[in-house]
Amino acid sequence: MAKPVIELRDVWKTYKMGDTNIDALRGMSLKIYEGEFVAIMGPSGSGKSTTMNMIGCLDVPTKGHIFLDSQDVSHMTESTLARIRGRKVGFIFQQFNLISAFNAKENVMLPMMFQDIPREEQSEKAEALLEMVGMLKRMAHKPSELSGGEQQRIAIARALANDPQMILADEPTGNLDSKTGNEILALIKKLNEVDGKTIVLVTHDKGLAQKYAKRIVQIKDGQII
Repeated sequence: MAKPVIELRDVWKTYKMGDTNIDALRGMSLKIYEGEFVAIMGPSGSGKSTTMNMIGCLDVPTKGHIFLDSQDVSHMTESTLARIRGRKVGFIFQQFNLISAFNAKENVMLPMMFQDIPREEQSEKAEALLEMVGMLKRMAHKPSELSGGEQQRIAIARALANDPQMILADEPTGNLDSKTGNEILALIKKLNEVDGKTIVLVTHDKGLAQKYAKRIVQIKDGQII
């Protein structure tokens, strides 16, 4: 039986705004299993982004527990969390978040640098990943010399650099036209179906969620509905 890659157990996240406490998440419990393709949906202000931050271990809960690969990460220091996150979670963002001074290959190598992987191995793996996403011929180009779709392909290769268990894609087609967006999601779907990666897609697009995800989680007012 598949085991949870990530589990949120009665998670609350409260932000202090002056004298007011705002509960972005209110007792959320969620399990995402190995090999799943899950879409997380919700209107603006629903707690969708906060949920993404919890699933990606980018933040810690005010109350409750988060288990990543059965390890309780709820109250770890940022440096410890960053090290675990770097190995187990790959991120794909709407804004691509590529380093403008680096070429495509260097951007893909970046996550490996933080995991003390030998440079020769970084170089070989980066080229293999760029070939996989159809960008090997563009590896010497900087982000400003690439189209949006090409930049997102580079971002996918970078997300795979440390062979993570889970890929967290936050509105990955938000800055792309529909044709390119479908190409990117088809590539992400292949990572799930062929390579067995666990995919969490955060989107407001119901059509995309229904087309690509195997399970849809709806969030409203910091809770799953």
